[in-house]
Amino acid sequence: QVQVVESGGGLVQPGGSLRLSCATSGSIFSIYDMGWYRQVPGKQRELVARITSGGRTNYADPVKGRYIISRDNAKNTVYLQMNSLKPDDTAVYYCNADVRTTMWRGDYWGQGTQVTVSS
Repeated sequence: QVQVVESGGGLVQPGGSLRLSCATSGSIFSIYDMGWYRQVPGKQRELVARITSGGRTNYADPVKGRYIISRDNAKNTVYLQMNSLKPDDTAVYYCNADVRTTMWRGDYWGQGTQVTVSS
């Protein structure tokens, strides 16, 4: 069993910052890529940022220069620092982890955390 738990969402004013965290736990042998996605009602879930186990990152164009993804491999945790937030960033943010357990390898998702950018 693998658990993926996000935290850190909330309400923030435009121009503000938030930091999301995502902790992965359970019968983990290793974690490959980790990432953040977001979804608004009526739209598909979209990539925000991903990071490899070696620290290589990639970002969606709308968040480049404003968001920073990082990870602590010792804690099996990935973070998303979100700066200069805009109302268009409002969404449910989901954490994703590519995990190898003792039995198999697959994608695991968190339950999501709401981020609302509004004055």
